[in-house]
Amino acid sequence: MQEEGEQIGRFKVRSLMRELALVSKQPGSHAYKKATVERPDIPNILNRAFDVEAPNQVWCGDITYVWAQGKWHYLAVVLDLYARRVVGWALSDKPDADLAVKALDVA
Repeated sequence: MQEEGEQIGRFKVRSLMRELALVSKQPGSHAYKKATVERPDIPNILNRAFDVEAPNQVWCGDITYVWAQGKWHYLAVVLDLYARRVVGWALSDKPDADLAVKALDVA
């Protein structure tokens, strides 16, 4: 429309969508399952001591989710706390133990 000289913006798009009975479809929200119990059997060894004196002494990691190709994908990342660099990562359709193991194997 802009190439044809038509002024276009969000309000114009909204008006045209209403006129054509079009509705925007957004992906649903995503939430991990909440832990139902504490895990006192897993000690907090690091205890927020993030200052490390040499490489490969302390690694940490996290899993996040990314919406792509119409579904959720899960990314596990392993960081070396000394260099603050990614040392391993893995991508999967499921946030399971295999995902974490793959990221650690790469690291």
